[in-house]
Amino acid sequence: MCQQPLKIVSLTPGAGGSICGSCLNDNMLAAAMQREGHDVVLVPLYTPITTDEENMSSAPLFFGGVNVYLQQHLGLFRHLPRFLDRPLDSPRLVSSLAKLPASKDANHLAALTLSMVRGEHGHQRKEVRRLVDWMRHETHPDIIHFSNLLIAGSVREIKRMLSVPVIVTLQGDDVFLDSISEPARSEILGEMRQLALDVDRFIVHSQFYAEKMAHYFNIPPERITQVPLGIDATDYLPSESHCETKFPSPTGRRIGYLARICPTKGLHLLTDAFIELKKQESFDDLALWVAGDLSNADRPYFLEQKKKLDAAECSENFFYAGRLSRREKIDFLGQLDLFSVPAPYHEPKGRYVLEALARGIPVVQPAHGAFPELLARIGGGQLFPPGDSRALTTALADLLRDPGKRAQLAAEGSEGVRAGACAEHSARATIDTYRQVIES
Repeated sequence: MCQQPLKIVSLTPGAGGSICGSCLNDNMLAAAMQREGHDVVLVPLYTPITTDEENMSSAPLFFGGVNVYLQQHLGLFRHLPRFLDRPLDSPRLVSSLAKLPASKDANHLAALTLSMVRGEHGHQRKEVRRLVDWMRHETHPDIIHFSNLLIAGSVREIKRMLSVPVIVTLQGDDVFLDSISEPARSEILGEMRQLALDVDRFIVHSQFYAEKMAHYFNIPPERITQVPLGIDATDYLPSESHCETKFPSPTGRRIGYLARICPTKGLHLLTDAFIELKKQESFDDLALWVAGDLSNADRPYFLEQKKKLDAAECSENFFYAGRLSRREKIDFLGQLDLFSVPAPYHEPKGRYVLEALARGIPVVQPAHGAFPELLARIGGGQLFPPGDSRALTTALADLLRDPGKRAQLAAEGSEGVRAGACAEHSARATIDTYRQVIES
């Protein structure tokens, strides 16, 4: 029997002009579900989303960053009529202000975070009502999907006014919460555990994270469904080439890194390993290529890595490509021999690993977080003890010396992504989860 298409509202937080894995995943999933015939409305929260694929968000901006901030700190703005605060949600204004330098200290956001997860009981209750009214009158969804629990403070009001199931993907809530000092962290965590009681189902991308989040938010394991991570790999074929004008002429061998430039992604570990490799005569031709968003707050960290390279006389073998378009990203990956983002923290997704594997590039990743499961499922890479730059150096050296093994891993990873980690696989598994919840 043919099942009816679903009407889905998917809510995703913008990252202030930066490209984040959650935005990319939510955007990809919306596109894939639309191709499957479903009616999906992708709703941006805080700021417009930034993506390297076609932007699928067409809904108005809700919880605009400027209004959210003003309503938190100035009581007057909690009561302004909509016609007066509407200009503050202008995507151009919000995007411009989001680019201003901001503190890296999450404690500055503790009070705002607590208010947001309180939803209709927080200072942004006017924004909660606006979102719920819009859903009720404009979208009439069968199901609502939040990108993480931190943005889902309106769940109670949604359930009260719309009586539709609510899904939440868990993907990094703990990383942000654990960066907040006590007692604020425990207060926010307590509110989120209460909020989780009103969520119908949670989605995660790995069993490791399912177990961690079940304990972290006191969620019964049966309310968590694992949906394997996927990417749109349609133009990632290893044989394809697009545009190489942004990159140096490829010579020698190259190790690559493609992720946000920040300590949690581990560029410092890869830099240390690269410097050690360059001390060996067999790696005279080796270069380190790096790409990804670099914020003003993380620039000192990046400059620290460059100073290490300068001191080791390796700067001529280092190339930073900056932020890349999709086509540039695919070509960047295609010119690598090995790929590594040695994140010290427990990564819940690892989208960048799938991108490298889809392009036929073997990966070397830490043996924690989502990586062991991902590589066991897809193949195409090797693991090393987390945080150990010496072990990373050894793993990279062994593969660089063994082109046959690299070729084997390259074919394994590329085929593995196409067999079970494409956008369509994620979309169908997500839709199956929606239907289970709707019919339960």
